[in-house]
Amino acid sequence: MSIHHVLVPTDFSACAEQALDHAIRLARILNARLTVLHVMQPVPMAGVDMGVALPQTYLQEVEETVQGNMEEALARVTAAGLTAERVVLSGVPFQEIVETAKARQVDLIVMGTHGRTGYLHVLLGSVTEKVVRLAPCSVLVTRPPASPPEAAN
Repeated sequence: MSIHHVLVPTDFSACAEQALDHAIRLARILNARLTVLHVMQPVPMAGVDMGVALPQTYLQEVEETVQGNMEEALARVTAAGLTAERVVLSGVPFQEIVETAKARQVDLIVMGTHGRTGYLHVLLGSVTEKVVRLAPCSVLVTRPPASPPEAAN
C-alpha cells in the first residue's frame, strides 16, 4: 500500500492536535502530502420561522476562529517542512470527511477519537466510528493521551 495523500480532519481538540502530529510524522516518512479538513456543522435554526436567528457577528466570529485555528495547523505542517492544503466545509462532519476522501483520492485518513463511552457515546455518536465504517481508504485512529496514573500516597 503506497500512501501519497493523507487527510487530517480536525475539530481543534487535543485529540485532533495529536492526530495532526501523527499525520505530520507519517507524511515526512512517506513523502506524502497533507490535506487538513475542518467541517463546520450548521447550527440548527428551528426558530428561523419564528423570526429567531443567530446574529451575523456571531457567525463571523466563528468563521474567524476557524480560519485562525486552520492557520495554526498549517503553520505546524510548514514548520515540519511539509506543505498542506486547507479545506473548510459546512455539513455533517462524518459525511463531509468521507466525501472529501473520495473526491480528493485520499490514501489515508488520520484522525483522533475522544474515546467517549457509555451514555456520552450514545448521545453524541462517534464521527470517527462512522468514518472508519464508511471511508474509501484506510483510517488511522489516534487515542487521547493517557493521563498519568495517580501516585499512591
